Amino acid sequence: MVLGGRVAIVTGAGGGLGRSHALMLAQLGAKVVVNDMNRGAAEAVASEIAAAGGEAIGFAASVTDETRIDEMVTRAIADWERIDILVNNAGILRDKSFAKMTIAEFREVIDVHLMGSVICTKAVWEIMREQRHGRVVMTTSSSGLFGNFGQTNYAAAKMALVGLMQALALEGEKYGITVNCLAPTAATSMTGELLAPDTAERLSPDFVSPGLLALVGEDAPTRAILCAGAGHFARSNITLTKGAYVGVDEDAAERVVVNWNRISDRTGEIVPDHGFVQMQRELASAPVAAPARAVAG
Repeated sequence: MVLGGRVAIVTGAGGGLGRSHALMLAQLGAKVVVNDMNRGAAEAVASEIAAAGGEAIGFAASVTDETRIDEMVTRAIADWERIDILVNNAGILRDKSFAKMTIAEFREVIDVHLMGSVICTKAVWEIMREQRHGRVVMTTSSSGLFGNFGQTNYAAAKMALVGLMQALALEGEKYGITVNCLAPTAATSMTGELLAPDTAERLSPDFVSPGLLALVGEDAPTRAILCAGAGHFARSNITLTKGAYVGVDEDAAERVVVNWNRISDRTGEIVPDHGFVQMQRELASAPVAAPARAVAG
């Protein structure tokens, strides 16, 4: 019961990955708020946890509904007096090529994945700060990290969650709050009939959820992107190459092109601790008093 005494919220937990996450956290000893838009699905998973000897609340709400999410958090505090873990899992797909996609279809996916995660995280953030303990997990995707045809809206939302993680992790560090990303590969209702039956069986959501313990336990890292599927786990990183100083005069643009391979060389690349690392490296490579670029009169 390594999570005994901890309270977790899992969004979109009425089925698929969210259900697997909720069951895993309960099995590890956490009390779980099972969130889903479908009340029956949320309550069914909560009942499943209770039947196995755990404690759970089923709570129906859209992650985009600030009022209902606040009510969900208030309910968790009233029942269990704390919130330690938030797994932002809820999501939708509106796949279509960008040429055929409407702005409404793009915005809808951004609202659920990105703004839904923002709303839920904001609702628990001050609680976690006051506790000086919190574990937040964003659900990103290989579509966001590496791209995927027909998923511009989904990819943009999922990569935005990585940026949200990066900044929130820095803000939460002194309060004992870690913020990480999980990039799952799993056969769920969102993947529909895209996967062959034998492939779907090997990509069960149950094979992803074990990665949660590393992200929400006492020794959890922060700013980690954990890729998980079929029992395989890997880390993805946003890196910065060593690069090259090409000068600031009128020929700089041409020298960027000429030095493209050197700029792109991944030998010695780093994972920056924060956004200012880029600026620090740029200034360190430049002359102390770089000449001002001439402006044509």
